[in-house]
Amino acid sequence: MEQYDRLYRLYETVDTETVRAYQELVDLFPALRSTVGLEQWERARTELDERKAAIAEQFPDPYAEIAAHLTREEAFTALDLYAKYDRTVNVLVLDVDETLRSAGDTDNEIPRSTLHLLTEFHERGVPIVVCTGQTLENVKGFMIQGLGNDVVSSGALSVVYETGNAAFTPNHGADTKRLLYEGLDPVIVETFDDVRGRVLSDAPDSVRRGCHLQGNEFNVTIKPNAEVGSDDAVTVIDEAVRYFCGLVGEALAGAVDTDVAEPELLARTYFAKDPEIAAVFDDGDLAYDADLDGAPSRYTDALERIDVGYYEGDAAELVSLELDKPTGVRAALDVLGIEDPFALSMGDSKSDLRVMEWLADTDSGIAAAPEHASQGVLDHVNDRDELVYTAGEASSVLKIVYGMELLAGVEAA
Repeated sequence: MEQYDRLYRLYETVDTETVRAYQELVDLFPALRSTVGLEQWERARTELDERKAAIAEQFPDPYAEIAAHLTREEAFTALDLYAKYDRTVNVLVLDVDETLRSAGDTDNEIPRSTLHLLTEFHERGVPIVVCTGQTLENVKGFMIQGLGNDVVSSGALSVVYETGNAAFTPNHGADTKRLLYEGLDPVIVETFDDVRGRVLSDAPDSVRRGCHLQGNEFNVTIKPNAEVGSDDAVTVIDEAVRYFCGLVGEALAGAVDTDVAEPELLARTYFAKDPEIAAVFDDGDLAYDADLDGAPSRYTDALERIDVGYYEGDAAELVSLELDKPTGVRAALDVLGIEDPFALSMGDSKSDLRVMEWLADTDSGIAAAPEHASQGVLDHVNDRDELVYTAGEASSVLKIVYGMELLAGVEAA
């Protein structure tokens, strides 16, 4: 109870809100070129140092840092988590879109407070695994812009991209780029190659003119030319997914080299197990009533290893079920040399949930999610540690994890 008593006394007796304000000013608004700006920054830094020194006279060393970075609620949450797991986080596994950044609240940029904390973790030797459905070039671009090339190329940051198809970990020689999709069954690879080569050229005019192919290495992803989420985007992606599912079925039939009757109908029937896709078929008066049990087993076995993702007004995507984010994360951890991970996993979607569940099943980490995450993700996070945060404020969870490390330092002293 000593740690709890100290925290209680800290937040009761110290104006921690002002200390945090000075710390934020020093961290996020560094010294400017103007004389006036430099003087203001130096005054803030001096005031911060004096206030931290006053805290250090009453509390063990890390408590000044706790006061400067964490709210009372964040500090007590950090202590609860440390007491529960008796471990600190030794790797960050982070989704990006709608997790680190939120288009509705942060102009689709990762907030400076979040970037600063990621840099702080990097400097403390905590590796970062960015785990996303995006292409490698997109991720590299905004991570270099946000964290700097030195961090991205340090050897302590890995990018799991295209939802687990590959892992890119700079400065690791032959292991720098692990192309996990190269190990798939040739039938699956051939199906993806066929779909990729024909998806736009064979498409109906409205889909061919209204969509473009995202530049993935392996996944096949159709994106709308219209603004994502707009009525036009919803219409064209609905048309695209109706066509796309049939094309996948046809390509798979060619890859398995087996006589398959009505492969397009078989594929639509299989993918209609997703109620959202079934609703799109219904809206287009498209049948999905084939007898899957009567189809060749070689075809249905292969069909069960792939999936079509439908994202209303955003994308239609062909993915391999044998490659997912947990697979990519495991590859990244192997390259990074993390044999006993205890990770913070942050995400908002079904693909992120798979990582969270894997970490929970192996007692290898904790999970956090934004409040707008899918219901399955929210249920998991709330059942575990209730680390749900407001959109655009991923830094609040990173501060809690930072607080766990600081509190562990007190106990070790």
